[in-house]
Amino acid sequence: MNWVTASPPGGDKIYNACLVIFDRYSKTPIFLPCHKDDTAMYTALLIWNRVKSHTGLFKNIISDREPKFTSALWTNSHKLLGTNVSFSTAYHPQTDGLAE
Repeated sequence: MNWVTASPPGGDKIYNACLVIFDRYSKTPIFLPCHKDDTAMYTALLIWNRVKSHTGLFKNIISDREPKFTSALWTNSHKLLGTNVSFSTAYHPQTDGLAE
């Protein structure tokens, strides 16, 4: 998972960011328009409502160290769901290369 925030606003709700999620097995990208100031709770609900219906729950997630992805809410929700979360190393885009 990665955020793209250097994009011009667009859409009916004037989105200014995009959450990019790649399924590593099918190489399928999922693009979720959002706002760069969305909370961790909103981001978790966005993924739950939009992604779960297409791919099911994730078993593994590789993410950058975005504060939303390291928050207590995010960490606890993945513990409850049984999801393994790994964080990429700083300045090492090869770890999360598809989303970069």
